[in-house]
Amino acid sequence: MASPAVSVELPSVEDVYDARKRIAQHVLRTPLVRLKFKGGCASTSVGETETTNGDNVAAAATAPLEIYLKLENLQHTGCFKARGAFNSLLACSSSQVKSRGVITASAGNFGQGLAWCAGNLKCSCTVVAPDTAPATKLTALRGHRAEVIPVPYADWWHTLETRVFKGHEQKTFIHPCADSHVIAGNGTIALEILEDLPDVNAIIVPYGGGGMCAGIGATIKHLRPDVKVFPVEVETATPLLAAYNAGHPSACKYTPSFVDGIGGKAVLREMWPLVKSVASRPLTVTLKDVVEAIQCMVEGNHVVAEGAGAAPVAAALKGLAGRGKVVAVVSGGNIDVDVLTTVLQGRVPEVTVPEPVTKGGES
Repeated sequence: MASPAVSVELPSVEDVYDARKRIAQHVLRTPLVRLKFKGGCASTSVGETETTNGDNVAAAATAPLEIYLKLENLQHTGCFKARGAFNSLLACSSSQVKSRGVITASAGNFGQGLAWCAGNLKCSCTVVAPDTAPATKLTALRGHRAEVIPVPYADWWHTLETRVFKGHEQKTFIHPCADSHVIAGNGTIALEILEDLPDVNAIIVPYGGGGMCAGIGATIKHLRPDVKVFPVEVETATPLLAAYNAGHPSACKYTPSFVDGIGGKAVLREMWPLVKSVASRPLTVTLKDVVEAIQCMVEGNHVVAEGAGAAPVAAALKGLAGRGKVVAVVSGGNIDVDVLTTVLQGRVPEVTVPEPVTKGGES
């Protein structure tokens, strides 16, 4: 059956605590570690950063910069997505859902999370993926026994917006970001950060579809409204910045890059009011910044992150979130080996796509 129009709301703090109880036995409580600096890391000089209310970011303007890594790349399937996927599946779990199966539209990471969760719950999973998705992620999807349907980007984006894919209307559509249960599941990341680092000053999250940003932002706003939550985008695709500048979701220029997990043609309309209400003005980093951040994590902490997961670290290293204790959420580690090899050589990987597209993320 086709999914009806859905009203997406921010979770209450009770919703997030409920989500943690619901998914506790299924997901990992990932570690929070201090970033170690070694030769080759980018500069950590700090400049002034203005938030939406004009306040300076750091609680203590003269404090030294300390960067912490929330290692969601160690989560099941190598990405934070299992949190929201499991919470959504368990919240709506019924014999009908299990018998008919679930479907989503994903460029890779959420699809992997949902397929892994569905497999654990003995439920079939179909993933509609853009035909430009990285080969590593498509292979991983099939490894989790998902039915993968590659389609042109425009068809994929249409599925993401309408929550319907022809011929599969009877399946339950689980949206990768614009789903209240998915957002609440993502919010559990914030609970762990506050428990492990109570005096955190700022949190940086990668911005793709807005699900992580909304979940962490809503939780922080409830529990620690003094802590700033910064979305970060890469210079090759800045839909959230475009929305902030226009005052509403607005199309932005897109250039394909190895940072495939974030960026899109525009902010999803149902996500815009949610993100705007809980997050600060977005930060922007360059592809070179991301390369340096990946190198820094490998050299200092022996941590491997994909481009989207390294973007928050890149922003923190540039001092864009201010001084004090800054947490960078390393959202995932699903990176192609050839891409990682190029990055570790200090070069920005080139990306070839079959045709000009505007590609979207889903964080």
